[in-house]
Amino acid sequence: MSVVRRLAVAAVTLVLTTAVAGCTSGDDDGPSADRPSASSTPLRDFATDDVSVVRGDFCPRVAPQAVTDALGTDSSDEKTWANGDRVRLADGVKDVAHEYGCSWTADDGTVARAWVFAPPVTAADAADLGRKARRSDGCRALPDAPAYGAPSVAVRCGDALAFHGLFGDAWLSCSLESAGGAPEADQTGRWCVAVAQAARS
Repeated sequence: MSVVRRLAVAAVTLVLTTAVAGCTSGDDDGPSADRPSASSTPLRDFATDDVSVVRGDFCPRVAPQAVTDALGTDSSDEKTWANGDRVRLADGVKDVAHEYGCSWTADDGTVARAWVFAPPVTAADAADLGRKARRSDGCRALPDAPAYGAPSVAVRCGDALAFHGLFGDAWLSCSLESAGGAPEADQTGRWCVAVAQAARS
C-alpha cells in the first residue's frame, strides 16, 4: 500500500466524524474562471495564506504542463475520483471516497497526486490530521518546509513527499512519489502550487 494513500485512508476516519450535511459548499464554489495559469512557482514564493480552496472537483483545471513538470515526462495514466465514488483507495482497500482527487502516472512509476476532502475541516481537525501525518509509520516531518495553508505539514514517507494544509475549511493535499527515491521538496512544492492554483476559488 502506498504510504501516501495509507495516510489518506487513516485520515478518512477523522473527516467522517466531523462531516456535516452538504459536503460541498454550494453550487457557486467551482474554481474561479480567472484563476492564474499554473506556472513553475516555488512554494516559498506562493502566499498560501491568501488562497481560498473549493471542496469540489478541481482536477480538470490542473495545468497539463504542471503535470509534465512534476513527473518529468508525459503522463501515461490518469485517474480521477469524486465524493461518493466507490474507489480503490489503496492496495486491498476499496471504499467510498469522501474527497475529490486525481493522480497522474508516468511510465517510470512516478506518480503525482492531488486531493481535497469533501467535508469541511476545522482548524482543530486540521491540527489532528497534521499530527497523524507526522506520526504515520515510515514518515518523517520536514520542519523547515514552506507553509501550505494554515496549519500545514510536509512529510517524507518512503519514496513519496506530500504537503497537506488547511485553506479556509478545505483540507488540500498533494504529493509526488517516485520509485527512484522521494522527489526533492522544491519539485514537490512547485507541483503543490499548481494544485492550489487549480483548486482556488
